[in-house]
Amino acid sequence: MPPSCRWLPWKPCGRRRERLWSRWRQTGTVLAPLALPAPLSASLPDAVLRHATPSDLDAIIVLLTDDDVSVERGHGPETVDRAAYLRGLEAVLGDPSNTIVLAVLGDGRVVGTMQLTLIPGMTRGGASRLLVEAVRVSSALRSGGIGSAMLRWTMDVAAPALGVALVQLTSDARRSDAHRFYERLGFAGSHRGFKWAVPAN
Repeated sequence: MPPSCRWLPWKPCGRRRERLWSRWRQTGTVLAPLALPAPLSASLPDAVLRHATPSDLDAIIVLLTDDDVSVERGHGPETVDRAAYLRGLEAVLGDPSNTIVLAVLGDGRVVGTMQLTLIPGMTRGGASRLLVEAVRVSSALRSGGIGSAMLRWTMDVAAPALGVALVQLTSDARRSDAHRFYERLGFAGSHRGFKWAVPAN
């Protein structure tokens, strides 16, 4: 069943509600208004943003493990548990409030990834938020505008389409370059995040 209109971040009614519900039935996601695929940027005319599919698993793994902090955490390319990544991808794609968006060049190469999660809430007057996680760009193409284009699309296109009040993200404290990148895009380091690792059984 489609989600209740009482908590949808946009205010569907009448014909618009029927269109959104029709897209819900087709896509199974409350992120249907994102209308992907979409052009990535004018400077990369053949590149697009699109939803990930299970067939993108290996390309996503390459991006997630192509990162010094991930290696330090023990999740580098030498320690890949493909089955675990597949379970994670299937869980994300099976959750109607989540999606993974990929940046894909004209030749079919997947060069960027990010996870988007729509979070309804009660704070800030019942505002909804769009959480951005696991932002990665191929190391060979960093500083080439791909990451900026991905985040600008999230801020300028996805956020208004979903009717959210905030776009938020967290970043590992060790990623100083990423922090400067986010600040240049207009994100403010206004909060301090905390995590607790659940002990393994």
